[in-house]
Amino acid sequence: MKLTVVGGGSTYTPELIDGFARLRDALPIEELVLVDPAADRLDLVGGLARRIFAKQGHPGRITTTSDLDAGVEGADAVLLQLRVGGQAARERDETWPLECGCVGQETTGAGGLAKALRTVPVVLDIAERVRRTNPDAWIIDFTNPVGIVTRALLQAGHKAVGLCNVAIGFQRKFAKLLGVAPGEVHLDHVGLNHLTWELGVRLGGPDGANVLPKLLAEHGDAVADDLHLPRQVLDRLGVVPSYYLRYYYAHDEVVRELGSKPSRAAEVAEMERQLLKMYGDPALDEKPELLAKRGGAFYSEAAVDLAASLLGNGGSPVQVVNTYNNGTLPFLADDAVIEVQARVDANGPVPLAVPDLDPLYAGLIAHVTAYEDLALEAALRGGRDRVFRALLAHPLVGQYAYAEGLTDRLIAHNREHLAWA
Repeated sequence: MKLTVVGGGSTYTPELIDGFARLRDALPIEELVLVDPAADRLDLVGGLARRIFAKQGHPGRITTTSDLDAGVEGADAVLLQLRVGGQAARERDETWPLECGCVGQETTGAGGLAKALRTVPVVLDIAERVRRTNPDAWIIDFTNPVGIVTRALLQAGHKAVGLCNVAIGFQRKFAKLLGVAPGEVHLDHVGLNHLTWELGVRLGGPDGANVLPKLLAEHGDAVADDLHLPRQVLDRLGVVPSYYLRYYYAHDEVVRELGSKPSRAAEVAEMERQLLKMYGDPALDEKPELLAKRGGAFYSEAAVDLAASLLGNGGSPVQVVNTYNNGTLPFLADDAVIEVQARVDANGPVPLAVPDLDPLYAGLIAHVTAYEDLALEAALRGGRDRVFRALLAHPLVGQYAYAEGLTDRLIAHNREHLAWA
């Protein structure tokens, strides 16, 4: 089995490598190729990756290359984890929206749109090159904004599934609070990427007993603290929103917070400098503890599980993925991309049935889906007017004066990545 990671020079990659090494029975990799244009980072990450495999006795071969076509040739699956523009672009995404009084964040709001505009054309080019080289390969997208990127891939006819670590993060936290094995916890996870709610927490399987009321009653304070939301919000909703919902439920509070401290991008950039220095130590043969603070917790385990299922090598029968709606949420078009539990096998994911949603959630899902429609149109066709329309449609923007100011700033800060600008 051959797997290729595009963006293999990322500081995330040792997390992925560690999962591949520990879970090799689920995903017997013979060759793992790390592809990245940044040769210096790739050398550091590739060296550590080989040492991790060696320490854990993995027999697979790890190679590195900046040649995308060579790297994806013959791959059974290609994982995408790239960041167009690097941390410098992320820093801008998190700062210029604040100038207009809007949330500055790299995956949602105006910053998320900027990332989509930079990313979609690059990902589609990569996917076309994968298809020319190996049309049967699965593409697993971990590149944000996952929902929009996955929809672009699916609309272009690629064998693609989107993956996020929010659901597996909740699964692990809830399992720890409940004192059970993670595999016993199944989530009624519904929504769009970075716009989801846990409507139920079931033990033993998708049809198991719902213990969410018990979880909130006994551990609501701990869950609320993790989400940085008041406990009474969870009690009134009776569900657990993802931490990204705080941008909607406490928008003005978040804007004030973001304007009063260094950006997350600046923190991550410093972590990356430290991590790359560590990766260059020839004695290091495991992922360092600092990597846990970088983000992407449990990504490797989710990626292994998904790849194993798609490649017909087992894997959990039900997983949370990003895929076509196809009637799952009746108020959305079939070609909207949603994030829900799905049965996954070598034919791809098929979403499980979802109960009728409260308008409180359905309304916001429909609203953000409309924005994603316009965002993808802007990413594919370009143009200032399309950018403005997408921003005006986003519930975190919504006012024409904000949308005008954000449009000007987005284009100014991303001109080098926008062919039409």
